[in-house]
Amino acid sequence: MTAPIGVPTREVDPVTDEATQADLPWQTIVWNDPVNLMSYVTFVFQKLFDYPREVAHKLMLDVHEKGKAIVSSGSKDKVEGDVAKLHAAGLWATMQRN
Repeated sequence: MTAPIGVPTREVDPVTDEATQADLPWQTIVWNDPVNLMSYVTFVFQKLFDYPREVAHKLMLDVHEKGKAIVSSGSKDKVEGDVAKLHAAGLWATMQRN
């Protein structure tokens, strides 16, 4: 039986269903700011994420030159924790779904 005309129907796409999206990785984004020194941002990336200096420096340059960098990814809970740690260190960070 088909739905009457004028009654909206919702088809659920299993690929983009909200329940499925909850399992997709999230990303932590650090944004450029006029306050923190580049050396400090590199230091924070090394300490919080245990990145080698070269990786932390490259991410810092992305933040400085491109305006942002993705510094971590994972579950929503993990990324929320990463954002909170970055905020505590004085960096501007947000999260988004991958």
